Amino acid sequence: MENGKVEVPKPKDPTSLCDQFLNFVEIVKILREKCPWDRKQTNESIAPLLIEEAYETLSAIQEGNDQEFKEELGDLFLHIVMHSVMAEERNAFNLLDVLIKIQEKLVFRHPHVFASVEVSGEEEVLRNWEELKQKEGKNSALEGVPQNLPSLLRAERIQHKASRVGFDWEKRDQVWEKVLEELDELKSSVEKEDVTRIEEEFGDLLFALVNYARFLGVSPEIALQKTNNKFINRFQAIEEYAKQNHKTLSEMTLAEMDEIWNQAKKNETQKL
Repeated sequence: MENGKVEVPKPKDPTSLCDQFLNFVEIVKILREKCPWDRKQTNESIAPLLIEEAYETLSAIQEGNDQEFKEELGDLFLHIVMHSVMAEERNAFNLLDVLIKIQEKLVFRHPHVFASVEVSGEEEVLRNWEELKQKEGKNSALEGVPQNLPSLLRAERIQHKASRVGFDWEKRDQVWEKVLEELDELKSSVEKEDVTRIEEEFGDLLFALVNYARFLGVSPEIALQKTNNKFINRFQAIEEYAKQNHKTLSEMTLAEMDEIWNQAKKNETQKL
């Protein structure tokens, strides 16, 4: 140590996954001891950042940016190790416990790989997975769906889990009929100006649309994110036009805005 600085630990073998892993854990522990910001953090205080890093990782995947993907996975890994180190400091569990637990879970839930169970395909694997979770002490097939997931994603996960135990529509057309039914119920509530029912029926319609997306093989969360980004890009094209022409948006007519919007839409199509 020189001038109060801690020497950066280096793995004995830079090509060794084990050495790199242990070295990384050591760096995190040093930060917990020496860095004022890292030292004051708790599992609760950095929990929102874990969600943020997960979404940044998702963005990198969607963009097909492997360099960014690699970096974001590292950020996620940092949070896993940091949370485990914090838990170890309060004598709850340590990183070794985390690794042992996930290995035990993977082996237990894959008897078709690590034992003599035979499966006919993916659907049976998923059904067995849910049954094995019940044996682990789960009280409900839906128990593992976190309440703080984004609502569209949570609806999708709820429906997936219910389908794994056989509670599902048989055909895609049936799901579409349900969408139309919920749309009619929403329209009826709007016409009656029943505020309470409007909110409920709107939720039912969204839930039905998520179900239909599942039957189409579409992630509603990702689909809406892409639409959000598309809207942002087109709206920013309008803003850029206004800036270049020394106007404010309030000085532009709706017709002008629509023209720029449609041009931005056309440009997107040409890039495909």
